[in-house]
Amino acid sequence: MSSPGLELPPCELGHLEELAELVASSLPSPLRREKLALAVENEGYIRKLLELFRQCEDLENTDGLHHLYEIVKGIFLLNRTALFEVMFSEECIMDVIGCLEHDPALDGLPRRHRDFLTKTARFKEVIPIGDPELRAKIHQTYRVQYIQDMVLPTPSVFEENMLSTLHSFIFFNKVEIVGMLQDDEKFLTDLFAQLTDEATDDDKRHELVNFLKEFCAFSQTLQPQNRDTFFKTLSNMGILPALEVILGMDDVQVRGAATDIFSYLVEYNPSMVREFIMQESQQNDDVSTWLTKQKDILLINLIIEHMICDSDPELGGAVQLMGLLRTLVDPENMMATANKTEKTEFLSFFYKHCMHVLSAPLLANTTDDKPSRDDFQTSQLLALILELLTFCVEHHTYHIKNYIINKDILRRVLVLTASQHAFLALCALRFMRRIIGLKDEFYNRYIMKNFLFEPVVKAFLNNGARYNLMNSAIIEMFEYVRVEDVKSLTAHIVENYWKSLEDVDYVQTFKGLKLRYEQQRERQDNPKLDSMRSILRNHRFRRDARTLDDDEEMWFNADEEELEDCEAVVPPSDNKITKACGGAGENEDLMDPISKFMERKKLKDSDDKEVLGKSSSLSGRQSPSFKLSFSGSTTKTSLSSPPASLRPGSPGSGAKGSPPTAATVTTKVGRITRLVSTGTWVVFIRAQQKTFQM
Repeated sequence: MSSPGLELPPCELGHLEELAELVASSLPSPLRREKLALAVENEGYIRKLLELFRQCEDLENTDGLHHLYEIVKGIFLLNRTALFEVMFSEECIMDVIGCLEHDPALDGLPRRHRDFLTKTARFKEVIPIGDPELRAKIHQTYRVQYIQDMVLPTPSVFEENMLSTLHSFIFFNKVEIVGMLQDDEKFLTDLFAQLTDEATDDDKRHELVNFLKEFCAFSQTLQPQNRDTFFKTLSNMGILPALEVILGMDDVQVRGAATDIFSYLVEYNPSMVREFIMQESQQNDDVSTWLTKQKDILLINLIIEHMICDSDPELGGAVQLMGLLRTLVDPENMMATANKTEKTEFLSFFYKHCMHVLSAPLLANTTDDKPSRDDFQTSQLLALILELLTFCVEHHTYHIKNYIINKDILRRVLVLTASQHAFLALCALRFMRRIIGLKDEFYNRYIMKNFLFEPVVKAFLNNGARYNLMNSAIIEMFEYVRVEDVKSLTAHIVENYWKSLEDVDYVQTFKGLKLRYEQQRERQDNPKLDSMRSILRNHRFRRDARTLDDDEEMWFNADEEELEDCEAVVPPSDNKITKACGGAGENEDLMDPISKFMERKKLKDSDDKEVLGKSSSLSGRQSPSFKLSFSGSTTKTSLSSPPASLRPGSPGSGAKGSPPTAATVTTKVGRITRLVSTGTWVVFIRAQQKTFQM
């Protein structure tokens, strides 16, 4: 920057081409771009260029207009606020737009942007604005926004950052407009007075609501602190009572704009809306009159009714309103103070006075064994209601539980599993799945008492062998009951629906449920065995990564007695495995790897003795030790007590004792030991401490 500044050619018609080339060559270099911006700013070059523009238009100098287009576009890309202040001034902005109409790429067909802004686009003052500065700022912001969106060509990837100052110019203009309107109390008072006045005609009210909507949209540009002040000002001016009046009108467009305004309020401060709803119900002294007219009074019930009565076939407005309701009933954004708990008070109010309005379409459509109306729009609405009820099950506690059980909601919801629309049936299943996932015995007793698995099983059987979402969702529900070992539901399912489900063999879910049920009965019949298992499987300790999964646990439960009777477990598909408990080997070759294994073990007798010596020092209860011995060319498995010289703690078990004739390994495990794995023969033995001699 210490080098000499950039010298501009004279601002004359004959030098426009030279100036256009200078601007184009300066844009790639940040240093030259800065020098060019300073030169244009210091010499008042923009106003001189606009005078040349008017001359070229009068003379119909097409080449000159094309050069001016390139020059003015390049000045925009200089990204300098001081230049924008001049270009967007009242006396210059229309000529700037005129320069940008003559794009050489349009083949001599200029755009008529100025005609649109002066003749078509009309500025309406819904409420007269007395401040001329505010009026001028609004006009300027609209025109600059139009230049950015419509006049300037779409910037390339390299030019995107070169228009950041233009974005900032519009942003700060909007901040100024919001601040000036917010400080004008007379303006806001007139606005809300006319909104709620019954004498205001529909067209006027439509314009007022649209203005208020745009006003709130501008507020999103404010900093959090200023935005907080903005919404407090609107609240003090009575925006919520005004919205309640507007939402009660028949004009669909007015109600849509009012819904957008309401969404700004809910997203910014849901507690403010909840507080208004609570105060609204407390201001009426005549409780009986309030209860009979609450649907016409309560703002939240108006929102629910508009959601239910949405005329859009795709229910776009209903989806938006459902999201607002979910925000209002979300406990995560409810505050708790020293004097009151917002969660307790508002949820009690909602379930007492609003929940019946929300669930009315669901109850009206499920009076029989199948939905009364099963068209697409009704199914969409019921799916939205179920989505909100599912959210309540997940986030609310006794409120939704009491409502579901007292009103028999789950039974009515499961009627929808017979719907021809798969998405609605899946919503009903998701609702039940969330209830089961709570593992609440109140819910479980309610399900068992009313046999509410019956429509689920019926839907599963009606679905047949089709592998789809319905099939997967139902199987996952039963699988959850099995894996989580929900004892009451397991017994209920097996005792009532086993005959319908026993033939399903492409998954092991239902056979696993039957096995769980049999284990429960076994524990009930033999309490001592159950107490012993509870000792061995003490869940007070953290589950170790090495513990068995549920399938292996069931395997051991099923074969525990056989293991105690000294039977080796042999995979049935392998014919080369030696039979358990003393049977002769069917394949002599099995001993070859075992012999090699034993020879390698003999080379490590000293290590084995050290391991055995350590095992003798273990304290606590010791399980009986076992010995596996192999002799001769046949494979024989025998379980017996080891010799005294090898028993833990015996005199011969130390380093001075006679070495064992085979490798001896002592291991201590928590619940299950998997020890010997040679070839295809795997022996599983459950114990807390075992001594194996080979």
